[in-house]
This record gives sequence, structure tokens and C-alpha cells, in this order.
Amino acid sequence: MISIFGYLLKSPFGGEGWIVSVDDLEDIIGGHVWHILTKPFAWARRVFVWSGEAYLSYSLGALSVFGFIACCFVWFNNTAYPSEFYGPTGPEASQAQAFTFLVRDQRLGANVGSAQGPTGLGKYLMLKKDIQPWQERRSAEYMTHAPLGSLNSVGGVATEINAVNYVSPRSWLATSHFVLGFFFFVGHLWHAGRARAAAAGFEKGIDRDLEPVLYMTPLN
Repeated sequence: MISIFGYLLKSPFGGEGWIVSVDDLEDIIGGHVWHILTKPFAWARRVFVWSGEAYLSYSLGALSVFGFIACCFVWFNNTAYPSEFYGPTGPEASQAQAFTFLVRDQRLGANVGSAQGPTGLGKYLMLKKDIQPWQERRSAEYMTHAPLGSLNSVGGVATEINAVNYVSPRSWLATSHFVLGFFFFVGHLWHAGRARAAAAGFEKGIDRDLEPVLYMTPLN
């Protein structure tokens, strides 16, 4: 439980990642169990309006918030959204590109084993001195199937937009969560406004007495 709440205390900036940084399945399932078993706190039950439309607005608001959060989850997290199913994350594709060219440089005779600087390419050789064929294939696949477009050999820049020759499932999923999150937010504002007005007693509906069509000459 402490581990799960620890994610909430992280910064969303600077690599901390907030709850998007969750990296084990136990915490992901634990978070689901927490929300299934809990109910709104007493202060929330006292403050909230408990009508059907108000409840609809709360649900839409929650879907909106978590749609935006899920967008970040899809884009950055490969525990909840494994790369085997959705393609690599942006950082994974970038690292795969570095690895691919590390293999190339090593075969050309470069001494990359001592490269422990900011790029950290040498870390790939710290565990084993050899590189497995499956690692080469996977890194080449990830480099050419990045969610932000095909990465070229100049600093990991995306030189081809997704729609040209490849659209990552991760891109589709992240975009759909963001777009749906936005529309759910608009729906939340609409229904929340109606629920508040009804609770305050001034939701009377639209006055039709002065409707222009009532004073128009009938057609034929």
C-alpha cells in the first residue's frame, strides 16, 4: 500500500514520472483493487450533489482525467502497455537506435567498452561482452517502428511522420485516449452545469413562449 501511494508523491517532471512510472504488475493490480474496494470519503459525500445527472458528470470527469493520464501511461509505460503488443515507447526506440549503431561501430573496430559517459553506450557491454542476434533484431525493429515516426541516424530525429509508412499501435492508443479524454471533459462541464443549476433551483428549461416559429405563417 505504501508503495502504491508512493507513486502519488512523485513529481510528474524530471524523470520521476508520477504514477506513470509504475514498473511492476503487482502495484498496477493493487491500484485497481484499491479503487474497487473504496468509496468516496465522508467530506465528498457531504459536498457532492447526488442526482442522476450529477453522478453522470462525476463519471465523465473521472473518465476525462484518467483518459489524459492513460494517454501518458500508453506513451511512456511499457509495464501496463507492453512493447511486444503496442510497439516500443519513444525512449525505447531511441535507446534501440543507440544500440543498433553501437553494434555497427563495434563491428567497425571501435572501442565502445569504455564509453561510460552521458550517452552510456558502454553499459550494454557491462553484463556480457557479446551481443545476441535477437538483441540486434529487436533493436532494429524498435528503431524503425518508433511511436513518433521513423528515427534516422542523426541524433534520433523523427524524419518521417507516422502517417507516411507506419502508425504505431501505441500512437493510436495514446491519441484516442487524449481525444476521448477531451470530449469527456466537455461532457463533464455540460452535465455538471445542469446538475448544479437543478440543485440550486433555477434549471427551468427553455422558455418557449417567445419562440419565433410560433409566430410564423404555416407553410402551405
